[in-house]
Amino acid sequence: MTDRLYTVLLYSDDPQVRDRMRLAVGTRPAADLTVEFLDAASYDECVRLVDEYEVDLMLLDGEATPAGGIGIARQVKDDFDDPPPTCVVIGRAADRWLAAYAQVDATLQHPLDPVTAGQTVAGLLRARAAA
Repeated sequence: MTDRLYTVLLYSDDPQVRDRMRLAVGTRPAADLTVEFLDAASYDECVRLVDEYEVDLMLLDGEATPAGGIGIARQVKDDFDDPPPTCVVIGRAADRWLAAYAQVDATLQHPLDPVTAGQTVAGLLRARAAA
């Protein structure tokens, strides 16, 4: 796979959570992948960015309020013909069943482990590129 620039949308109502997600993934989650980030602090902003940009992956905060990442993931999958893959950062492992019900492609758990976050994001981006 050739090195290309991927766009990852980070969603959380908390800018510190978005910063932690950005740091955990990094701009090079794998040797063959370079990432740029878009930030969204609300549901409306999230949908606008997915509509306006070629978003390759949505990394969503499942603990955000008032709109949680799981709900946004499901809504985007319902509303867009070719939605980007979604990864939701959850606070409790027990929330994985809810994420699966919402057709989320992957989950990560707070606090984020940079190795796991990078591997998960890289796998989702490669799968998206191969599709």
